[in-house]
Amino acid sequence: MAGGVWGRGRSLGALTLAAVAEGIRACQAQPLEVPSTSLGPKPWELEPQAKTQVWAATTASGIEPGSGASAPAAGNEPYCQHNAQEAVPEGPQQVSGKAWDTGALTDLAMYTATCLEEAGFAGTQATALTLSSALEARGEKLEDQVHALVRGLLAQVPNLAEGRPRRAALRVLSALALEHAQDVVRALLPRSLPPDRAAAELWRSLSRNHHVNGQVLVQLLWALKGASGPEPQALAATRALGEMLAVSGCVGATRGFYPHLLLALVTQLHELARGGCFPDSPKVWVLSHRGPPHSHASSTVEALKALLTGDGGRMVVTCMEQAGGWRRLVGTHTHLEGVLLLASAMVAHADHHLRGLFADLLPRLRSADLPQRLTAMAFFTGLLQSRATARLLQEDIILKWLCTWQRDPESTVRWLGLLGLRHLALNCGKVRHMSTLLPALLGALGEGDVRLVGTALGALRRLLVQPGVPLRLLSSHLRPRLPPLLDDARDSVRALAIGLLGTLVRQGRGRLRMGLHGPLRKLVLQSLVPLLLRLHDPSQDTAESSEWTLARCDEALRWGLLEEMVTVAHYDSPEALSRVCHRLVQRYPSHIPCFLSQTQGYLRSPQDPLRLAATVLLGFLVYHSSPSHVNQDLLDSLFQDLGQLHSDPEPSVAAAAHVSTQQVALLASTQSRPSRGHLLCLISGNSCPARPTPCYADSPFQRRSLEGRWGCNGPCSPGPVPGF
Repeated sequence: MAGGVWGRGRSLGALTLAAVAEGIRACQAQPLEVPSTSLGPKPWELEPQAKTQVWAATTASGIEPGSGASAPAAGNEPYCQHNAQEAVPEGPQQVSGKAWDTGALTDLAMYTATCLEEAGFAGTQATALTLSSALEARGEKLEDQVHALVRGLLAQVPNLAEGRPRRAALRVLSALALEHAQDVVRALLPRSLPPDRAAAELWRSLSRNHHVNGQVLVQLLWALKGASGPEPQALAATRALGEMLAVSGCVGATRGFYPHLLLALVTQLHELARGGCFPDSPKVWVLSHRGPPHSHASSTVEALKALLTGDGGRMVVTCMEQAGGWRRLVGTHTHLEGVLLLASAMVAHADHHLRGLFADLLPRLRSADLPQRLTAMAFFTGLLQSRATARLLQEDIILKWLCTWQRDPESTVRWLGLLGLRHLALNCGKVRHMSTLLPALLGALGEGDVRLVGTALGALRRLLVQPGVPLRLLSSHLRPRLPPLLDDARDSVRALAIGLLGTLVRQGRGRLRMGLHGPLRKLVLQSLVPLLLRLHDPSQDTAESSEWTLARCDEALRWGLLEEMVTVAHYDSPEALSRVCHRLVQRYPSHIPCFLSQTQGYLRSPQDPLRLAATVLLGFLVYHSSPSHVNQDLLDSLFQDLGQLHSDPEPSVAAAAHVSTQQVALLASTQSRPSRGHLLCLISGNSCPARPTPCYADSPFQRRSLEGRWGCNGPCSPGPVPGF
């Protein structure tokens, strides 16, 4: 095989590719043409017709490739064409089957490497022609012959010493790839999965050769795109791309198909995510026996990073790392979020590729392959943040597509369409397409998919901060839709809905002080009880959003309760809550029945902190209320619901319920009409008793003080919560 041949390669270094061509002519029983010099023409002087030549070093010297025969020793008579003539038997030369086996082809590769070592890089083209001639002379399938040569190189390169011998052998691969790039890629791919050190070295050597790296990259791209799903061929192509793109300067060879390559890698991540090749998935990736289950995704991410970094997109990589974009890209349920982050980063830091990406995305939007289509939709949606790409198509066409996505039965498609509408309407800094955007956003508030609801709430908030937004119109539309979301079971939805209300109040504070904006004023009063109770929400984000929104309401409506509200939020102070209830009852006496009814609904909350907060709030509202503002039926209902809490499994709730029940009974006793018997039975003989101040024990759910959180020494001057 080739190992022994390379050992005598130095003595065969005088062989030129011209001698190889003469050997082929002899093998094919063609008349030999003796050149004028003993060593023949230089490799780069070969004529094109020499392409029919190649079996040189063996037949000309009478040495069968792969045999144990010795080559002429260094210092002996140089090998020349005269000696070759004597070694060739008369008559047609028949080549034995053994001479054409894999070992012979490996030897041929090593002989050629010896020639290249002396010929230098200028002989690469001649080498490619000569090797092509050798392979075509076999009469077998050319692809198989290239595969045999590549297998020989894979076997021998690791054994070669660093320096000229190894570089010469690697140039043989480049010579093959120059004429047979597709066959070389097909031969190397099977050795790239699982990773093979020798194959990795060959890929990197191809990447450094500027004459062939572009052809090889194109072949790898086709291998990546041609496979349906995370098949071995696609995974092997991804690993090979990672090796090649890691070589400095290789990305320049991707010009012309850079967008294709980037989108193919991102789509490959989607394929892997859907296939469950990640730690959070119960499925096992059967191809990955020599590494962790996520190794395929990791290699794809590294290839993507190398592609971006090599093209000057270091800031894109940094932004993705800071935002957790790479983690999202490989997540089973967060891949599209990662694609959106990648598109946003490219809009900000790699806008020179946006036009090419936009053009490549358009046909993918209609792809029958779901991962490819969803990835394209996410990228398309993210690119709409750029004014330049948004103008590449007519806005009417883009709007038509996005509205079509809104009617898709797949919630993910509707979510992407909603994001696209938001980007298209707001990327120029002013509200556009309100007639299309507003119905879509309001309709999404009733969706079951948390992504759709969260996107709609975030888009409405962005809409509110735009100049010239119709606040009265938005307030009218949000009044029936927003209050149910304040009590939504999903933590993120509650926090976003409460933050949206705070933004709405902040934008309309000027007219609220003048008593205008009736719909907004009614919305605030309708939301007061939920905001006060959500200060004790188990979700920290919801509690902080409630605190920030109440501060905006206090500023806009001039309640003068900022210190009390912050104290309730951070210290769970009953005294501060009592002062808040007193002020609200004084300011809005006609809304007392509504306040009480809303609070009563939270008495059945499955969350202990909310049940306790509702019980205490109810007691203080009743204590500060006038009998004339509360009817008897409401008092009976409150009395009954509070009585059921006397046996609550949470002791603090049961104790607070006893105190609030007494307040309801005392208020009922002061009614102008005769009180009902079952209420008076709790009153100890006084027809008009003085109502004592309710006294509640410290809450076991008391929130820890966050002193200094607002940038001061105490909780008295809150500021906006980040994200709102």
